[in-house]
Amino acid sequence: MRWEHPVQFASQSDVGFRRRNNEDSISVRICKDQESWRDHGHFFLVADGMGGHAVGELASKMASETVPHTFFKNKPGPVTKSLKSAIEVANQAINERGMANREFMRMGTTCSSLCLCPEGAVIGHVGDSRVYRVRENRIDQLTFDHSLQWELIRQGRMKPEEVYMNEPRNVITRSLGPEPVVKVDIEGPYTVMEGDRYILCSDGLTCHLKDEEIGMIARYLEPSDACRLMINLANLRGGSDNISVIVVRVGELPDVNLPQEKAPEPEPEIELEREYGEWLWLAGVWVASLMVAAGILMWILTRFDRGEFLTFGGMSLLVMLLVRKVFAQRESSKREEYLDKSKTIEWKPYRSEKLKFNTDFLQYLTTME
Repeated sequence: MRWEHPVQFASQSDVGFRRRNNEDSISVRICKDQESWRDHGHFFLVADGMGGHAVGELASKMASETVPHTFFKNKPGPVTKSLKSAIEVANQAINERGMANREFMRMGTTCSSLCLCPEGAVIGHVGDSRVYRVRENRIDQLTFDHSLQWELIRQGRMKPEEVYMNEPRNVITRSLGPEPVVKVDIEGPYTVMEGDRYILCSDGLTCHLKDEEIGMIARYLEPSDACRLMINLANLRGGSDNISVIVVRVGELPDVNLPQEKAPEPEPEIELEREYGEWLWLAGVWVASLMVAAGILMWILTRFDRGEFLTFGGMSLLVMLLVRKVFAQRESSKREEYLDKSKTIEWKPYRSEKLKFNTDFLQYLTTME
């Protein structure tokens, strides 16, 4: 992704029809300059608090404030490490707040965050709030639900259809706050392409809308219209929980001559190490070749056993040098891929659904009141 890629977004949060308080929180930080974007990237977060009334509301608010504050305060470095560290700091802060007040004991919150940065799309995730990506005619879920249902399926103890029929969907296995240490899932970096749409949402949305419906709405509508329609649909279908959603769209590069992005120059120490290794390898090849030649010559002229020994030793050394060369090239290619920030790791989604323009769904939308 490049700084020049326009990013359009919209966010909306709703209390729903069955809750008195909104325990969800949202945070969005769009970088104002290229330097800030290069160091950290655009930031989006959805948190779904739990613990009841003001407790869950406080937990999600602390997450939505602490994570971006810590993330942008961290020194420039790998976004994956910086994001993981920021979420861990938020977990510790929420846990300490809960331990200090008996009324706040065991308070917690989910946390699903997205960074759009030079490396690509990086996700930090704890809980069952989700991050989706819509690309062309497909919607991909990029996060794993830390819920009892998903854990039973992953462990192979129950089939999906059995789990969804017999186990409650609101039991989560991981969240920020209840424990002083939490395992944070970091996904990506994913390649970012023009036209990609990302959806961050709480389970108040996903318990009422199918993945296919979320994908179609996000693909065909403007972000603000998509947020509004998804929340209205969730409320019309019961509104059983707080509903929060962020829709992000990556636009096309402007039609101007943009400067070519330069690949980072290799560090001098790496270059010296590489040159030194090449010289050592060449010297070893020369020594091994001389040993083989001398051994063959000695064996032909004198029929002396040492000639065979010298030849065998030289050939063994050549084989060892060739093997070492192959492994060195592999390590070098891995290092170059790490240094080349234009390359990203190909991560796979946890679930994927093909989008088909459903006329029945369109008819349903036209009859909504």
